[in-house]
Amino acid sequence: MRILVKKGGPLTTLQDLGRYGYQKFGVLVSGAMDDVSLRLSNLLVQNDPGEGALEMTMSGPVLVLPAGLVFALTGADMKATLGGKPVPRYRPIYVRKEAILTFGFAQTGSRAYLSVAGGFDVPQVMESKSTYLRAKIGGVKGRPIDKGDELPIGTIGPHQAAFVGRMERSAKEGDSFVTVPWSIDGSFVFAKGPIRIMEGLQYDWFTEESQRTFVTEPYTITMQADRMGYRLEGVKLTFREKRDLISEPVTFGAIQVPADGNPIILMADRQTTGGYAKIGQVALVDLPRLAQMRPGDKICFAWTTLTEAEKSYAKQETYLAALKDSLAATLQKKN
Repeated sequence: MRILVKKGGPLTTLQDLGRYGYQKFGVLVSGAMDDVSLRLSNLLVQNDPGEGALEMTMSGPVLVLPAGLVFALTGADMKATLGGKPVPRYRPIYVRKEAILTFGFAQTGSRAYLSVAGGFDVPQVMESKSTYLRAKIGGVKGRPIDKGDELPIGTIGPHQAAFVGRMERSAKEGDSFVTVPWSIDGSFVFAKGPIRIMEGLQYDWFTEESQRTFVTEPYTITMQADRMGYRLEGVKLTFREKRDLISEPVTFGAIQVPADGNPIILMADRQTTGGYAKIGQVALVDLPRLAQMRPGDKICFAWTTLTEAEKSYAKQETYLAALKDSLAATLQKKN
């Protein structure tokens, strides 16, 4: 079973949870910008949560989906249609007849995820299917998907096959796709409010005024924003004195401040080390919300503690674990 790409879209790449264990060799982690939406889409089709999925940015591709495919859409609302009919997000979808899947411009958020039951059958590179564009590795030949590509689908398991059978039996004559009457909640990825940050390793290098301004004045995401980092524009941050920093490891959400005083938030395709002072670090739980923001959006930051950040993350992970169990019970039950 394969998906045919009729049009690639602005930027559609295959991503999973990332390529870990190779940063010491200078290889980036990459992976989904919004890992929560990726995991939710995989849970809906009964995949492992970290299976590879298509990450679509601002708009999506045009795809020919084969009959018998089960897929799910999460993340940004791109007004998807299959065979001309609207496709709901946050539900498993069974394709009964071959049909064309299209997307519009993102109405909310900036990144959507498409997972398929069985996953995409592409080779792993250093234990990951994630596409790292600059090195041209992973995913589909290390590049965004493009017109003419055929994306092979992996073999589905017994529970997934049983779900296909139930959906086929529930279909009505003429249906191009069938879904369920319920959906899961992924709205927290788009929740409003400040992005929570902790003090960075060089927080004390900045003046008291900059430390205060950073959380009292909004910053705007500039057009210089991609999977590597978001460059921000706002009140310039200043240092107490000129100091040099030896390059050190950096992570997703690190907020670097170069000499011009305009912060840069490092994202999924961040470099492995950096030599700019870091005023803050985005809390792990807020990275998916940050990943769904787009150029022109304003960001307000709020200081938090490591303890509070860990509690918030634990709460999110508890919800996802409970959801996984609930979905497994619901999707695997017999009619």
